Amino acid sequence: MGWWQGGQIAPALDLPAIRAALHDLKHSVCVVRKEGHFAVAQGGVAQLGLADAPAEALPIFGYAPAISLCQLGDPAFCTDHHLRFPYMTGAMANGIASVEMVEAAAQAGFLGSFGAAGLSLAKIEQAIDRLSDHLGDLPYCFNLIHSPNEPSHEAAVVELYLSRKIRLVEASAYLDLTLPAVLYRVAGIHQDHDGQVIAPNRIIAKVSRVEVATKWFSPPPMRLLEELVAARRITPEQATLAGQIPMAQDLTAEADSGGHTDNRPALTLLPTMLALRDRMQEQFAYAVPLRVGAAGGIGTPASAAAALAMGAAYLVTGSINQACLESGSSPQVRQMLAQTQQADVTMAPAADMFEMGVKLQVLKRGTMFPMRANKLWELYRLYNSIEEIPATERAAVEKTIFREPLDAIWQKTRAFFKEVEPSHVRRGEADPKHKMALIFRWYLGLSSRWANAGESSRQVDYQIWCGPSMGAFNEWAKGSFLENPANRTVVAVAMNLLYGAAVVTRMNTLRSQGVRLGPDLTHVSPRPVSQFEDTFQ
Repeated sequence: MGWWQGGQIAPALDLPAIRAALHDLKHSVCVVRKEGHFAVAQGGVAQLGLADAPAEALPIFGYAPAISLCQLGDPAFCTDHHLRFPYMTGAMANGIASVEMVEAAAQAGFLGSFGAAGLSLAKIEQAIDRLSDHLGDLPYCFNLIHSPNEPSHEAAVVELYLSRKIRLVEASAYLDLTLPAVLYRVAGIHQDHDGQVIAPNRIIAKVSRVEVATKWFSPPPMRLLEELVAARRITPEQATLAGQIPMAQDLTAEADSGGHTDNRPALTLLPTMLALRDRMQEQFAYAVPLRVGAAGGIGTPASAAAALAMGAAYLVTGSINQACLESGSSPQVRQMLAQTQQADVTMAPAADMFEMGVKLQVLKRGTMFPMRANKLWELYRLYNSIEEIPATERAAVEKTIFREPLDAIWQKTRAFFKEVEPSHVRRGEADPKHKMALIFRWYLGLSSRWANAGESSRQVDYQIWCGPSMGAFNEWAKGSFLENPANRTVVAVAMNLLYGAAVVTRMNTLRSQGVRLGPDLTHVSPRPVSQFEDTFQ
């Protein structure tokens, strides 16, 4: 490829020195031939091309430039959201993505999303109070989840975000755009002195289907804008301006993840979303280009590097963060997750979309929740009311799953929905099928809360949202300090993944030039952040 002339540091010839040079991301490297052996050189002068060799120059067989972790992904994502790194900790419901996790992410230069789904307005506002007090101007966001069975709650959450000036949300589980989501996006839209359209509120949409992604990458639907104008929530002028912006500037392609997922393979989903991005950008010619990030299955440096190599603007992690000390999960759950293998996950009915047949991905090792939840779905599918269930079947579920008579569970369910969504009570009393669904949702809803609280008497019923990335992470962490769940922090996990992804990227650069490196040189083991803090400067 060219020639290298050395400086004060001689090329590394022994394996430890070669490994150290290859993993030192702050300096470029040249793979050279010296004394009949391959070596790795840093510094000096590299002349690429086949010109005559200078005196005492060594032939170059591979070259890799220095890599800054801040330049991974799309730098515009970091610039727009005021981040150091293109990395986001995704929202896990019921506060599993806790305020502690969001704070740690923000202080390290990542974007943290608070898991507001499933929480009351009061608890969400408590989180807003704490994060606004502790983080000041540092970036963070809140989850906004689609709630087809509790539309008034979704609307109330949006009103809370607007009143408290939460300027960035992560929208998840949406099957279609809703009026509250559109209101959030266009509220306060205006033009600046230069005529540029300014939308104060931004959305990062997490999707796995092209038809849904298309809606997020499009301007807000006119029918919903007209409804907001009629309700005097926005002006006609603002509705016109809304036609110049996408519902979501950033869209996360959610592959095989924990929780709500379509189990889409990342290798096919991400390129599809990138192609959609290009088509939609060409169609609407937005002033700020659309971006696509990657989520689902990211649990090792190789998977992170692969997503970035395919064109992901940023990375989003979820399952692996749930095993970290800052998560809202219980110590029991973190221990279970630390023992998870890739095949230890399965699909089970989702509490919030039970009647629609929507499923989510959960841990099956160490819990009977998936089997029991699927049993309830089967009963719901076969019968039209609780009374239709055969006596033996009903007695079995009352004994093993609910541990109470179903009539008693209905009274608890009725009292809950009377406070949260009274329309469900009225509908349940008129429709036996819906009443059965509400009773079954009692178990589905509480099972995740038992897990978060570490309710020991219900450990066999823990609902733990988890994707296969957890198993991949555990395999990678074996033998390192991160094998012990007591050492897992969200920053240590993120830094090791980003650093590892950069090392893998460097190795792939050399491999593309014909340089073959063995696993003793390419493997990246997790290590404490303090050991390579200068890498992140």
